[in-house]
Amino acid sequence: MGGWQPLPDDLPPEVRHFVEQLRLLKDRTGLSLVALGARTAYSKSSWHRYLNATQPPPRQAVTALCRIAGLESAEAERFTVRWELAVQAWPRPARPAGDESAPEYEDDPTLPWWDTPEEAAGRRAGAGLILYGVLLLVLMLLILLVAAVALG
Repeated sequence: MGGWQPLPDDLPPEVRHFVEQLRLLKDRTGLSLVALGARTAYSKSSWHRYLNATQPPPRQAVTALCRIAGLESAEAERFTVRWELAVQAWPRPARPAGDESAPEYEDDPTLPWWDTPEEAAGRRAGAGLILYGVLLLVLMLLILLVAAVALG
C-alpha cells in the first residue's frame, strides 16, 4: 500500500481490514483522489477521510467505488458485508460534554441520479408525470376561461 499513511493503532480489526481492502480497491482503479471524487458524488477530502479511517464512508460511496473498480456483484456484496461490520465497530469521535451540535460524521451527500435506486427513481418519475398532467390541465382550463371571456 505504498503511499498510504499508517492507520491508527487502536482501530478495531473490522475497521482496519475494511479500510485496507478499500485502499486496495481504490489503488486497483488507478485513480487519484481527485479523479475518484470527480467520478463519484464524494469529494477528494471525503475520500481522504474514508481511506485514512478518520470517518466511515457511506454505503453509497463504497458501492460507487466497487462499480468504478469493476467488481462483480458477488465481490461487491462481500465488500458491502465488510462495510457493515466495519461501520458497527467504527470508533465514534468524542463530543465535548453537553455539545449536541457537534456532528459525529458528515451526512451522506445526495445521491447522484445514476446511483438512485430504481424503485425510488420510478416513484419520482411517476410523481413528475402527475405534476405535468395537473399543470397541463390548469393551463387548458385557463385557456378555456380566456376564450370564454373573449367570446362572451
